[in-house]
Amino acid sequence: MDVNKLLEYAIAESQKLINNDVFLVRDLFKGYEWNRIPRKDRLLLGTLYLNYVKQEKLDIIPLEKTASGQQKYQCIIKQ
Repeated sequence: MDVNKLLEYAIAESQKLINNDVFLVRDLFKGYEWNRIPRKDRLLLGTLYLNYVKQEKLDIIPLEKTASGQQKYQCIIKQ
């Protein structure tokens, strides 16, 4: 799988979120889709998504990580 295409998909899906939604990158994919992505690509995707969120100044902010080390995010729509 092409990680850049997965990143584009994740970005497009994150635009469908509403204010105050808290999510993980894996939540942006259907369960079976996420499970088909090799672990190394999921890790890379998580890093790329975090970098994208920080650089693009989206209405999404990174929160704390989960106990399993997954980055949490929150959608904050500015009024």
